[in-house]
This record gives sequence, C-alpha cells and structure tokens, in this order.
Amino acid sequence: MTKTRRSPSLEGFRMPGEWHPHAATWMAFPHNRDTWPSQLEGVRETFYQLILQLLPHERVQLLVDGFSTEQMVRRRLNASASTRNLSCHKVKTADAWIRDYGPSFLLSKEPDRPGKSYVDWSFDGWGGKYPEQAADDGVNQRLGPALPDNGFSSQFVLEGGSIDVNGEGVCMTTEQCLLRRHPDLGKEGIEEVLKEHLGLEDVLWLGQGIAGDDTDGHIDTLARFVDPDTIVCVQEEDRKDENHEALKDAFQRLKSARRSDGRGFWVVALPMPAPMEGAEGERLPASYANFYIANNVVLMPTFGCSSDTVAQETLQILFKSRRVIGVDCRDLVQGLGAIHCITQQEPASD
Repeated sequence: MTKTRRSPSLEGFRMPGEWHPHAATWMAFPHNRDTWPSQLEGVRETFYQLILQLLPHERVQLLVDGFSTEQMVRRRLNASASTRNLSCHKVKTADAWIRDYGPSFLLSKEPDRPGKSYVDWSFDGWGGKYPEQAADDGVNQRLGPALPDNGFSSQFVLEGGSIDVNGEGVCMTTEQCLLRRHPDLGKEGIEEVLKEHLGLEDVLWLGQGIAGDDTDGHIDTLARFVDPDTIVCVQEEDRKDENHEALKDAFQRLKSARRSDGRGFWVVALPMPAPMEGAEGERLPASYANFYIANNVVLMPTFGCSSDTVAQETLQILFKSRRVIGVDCRDLVQGLGAIHCITQQEPASD
C-alpha cells in the first residue's frame, strides 16, 4: 500500500457497524509469554473455542508466526470441525491484540457503487507503554494482497479498541484515551481526523474507562453500539467500587447525547463482573462490553461469576437475530484484554 493523503470520507467510504454482514474475522494467534506468563496454553484454548464458534458462519483470517504454528492450529481445529473457512497468513506479530493494530475496514457509502477499503492507523504500543509491541505497526503492510489494494495510510495514532461506530455516522470514544494520545489536537482536531477517515458526522465523548485498563480507557470495555440507535454501557452498583462513579458518568453522558439531527439513543445498562485480580494483585479490566458481534452469533466474555448469566441474558434480548455465546475469558483477561481486543471484523461488500 502506498502512503497517501487521500481522504476516505471524501472518496465515499464509511466504517460500518460491527453487525454489518462480515466477509471475515481477523485474529492473530497468541505466542507472547510476556503477556501470558503462565496462561498461554489456556489462552490458546480460548482462541480455539472462539474460532470454532466463528467458522460455521464466516471466514477466519488468522495470522500465525510460521508453518509449524499453522499445522498445530489446523490439527487442533480439525479434531472438532471443518477448517474450510480458515485462512492462515504467515506474518510475524509481537502480540495478539489485532483490534488495536489491524486495519479498520471501510465500505462505500454509495449503494449503487459498492466497494471496500481500510485505514492503516499508526500504532505506538498504547502511548509508548509497550515499545516492543509497537513493532505491530507494520503488520498491515506485511499482509499485502490479503487486504484491499486501495487502503488509506494515516500517521494518526489510533487503536481500534478506542472507537466504536454505529454505521450511520456516529462514533464513541473516551477523553482519557484520545486526549492522552493527542493532547496537541484537542477534541476538535481529533474529531476532524475521525470524521475524515471514518465518514462520521458526530462523535460522542465519554470520560474515562474502567479500572485496570492499561490502554487508557478504551471504549470497548465501557460502552458499545448494538445497533444504530442502541448503546449498552457497563454499570457498577457497588458505590465503594473504584469503577462506580466513572461508569455512572458515562451512562449519564450517553443518556443526554444527541446526534446532529437532535435524536438521542436508547441506553441499556450492562452489569460488571466481580472484581478480578492479576498475579500481582492488580485490578484486571474484565468487562462484558468486550463482546464481539459476528455473523449469526455474539461472542461474550465470561469470568466465572454470577453476573455472567445476567449479562448474557441482557445481550440476548438486544441481539434477537443472533445467538449470544459465553466464552470463558479468565485466562485471556490476565493479558489485560478479552474477545473484542483479539478480533477485527472485515465487512462484506454490499
């Protein structure tokens, strides 16, 4: 892909909602023991379970670090299901968080002129916290012909987990994350970049994310669109919990949010799981908002607590045409992320 200053919005592209029919789900097979010192095998089993749920409904584009890894994955999956919908790409990665360094796919806004593109944002290891993982900034270039040939390259630092769109010109993000990434631009400058690259009219700003989130408050552990007019927002009922006030503020902001045409949103509360701790006693960013919307199914993280059932039932009411499937993410979240963080949707062209 050639470096370009073209504008996706001006060329007629927009980022669709995650529920738009998928051509594929992109994932990167986990291998980094620094991220999961004692949980890597358990995390790989979680990946297998997620892929097995996806394969009957859509193609899975899986990044692997070599031929031996591909063989291992295919042997494990073939024991349970057909891998006809699995494509493997031998691309070295620093880690598995493809949501944050992978392409943000776009579709044409013109119904009579279908087309697909993507934005390759700059990735700096979450504000420079993990410089060794900033090597994943080059992954999209190494994918070559697996991606559309008309992609847009941006020097703007943006992780995919920091935004969520409704497919009709509205994006959610947090002040904590994007103002920390771009303090020189401010909200107005950031909105200009997002509108230019994602085909937006409105940006909804929430305050801060959940405790334990080392990404500085990614939106995908806080609030998510489930359709163009409906948002789920996690809430913590325990007033003594460190998340209570921030999540209450997020809910109130969403209830009062309005689009340019004056319309609001239906905001639904989603519970938080019981607090989880890492190996050194640190708070983990466990959240039911980190679900992934795929063709025919919604994959929701579970954490072995009573609120798992409440969260799954709440999402099932909202996703009437999809089956909500809980997947145990207690090992995965030890790496400070869950299902949405390790997946990236590629929409089908209209």
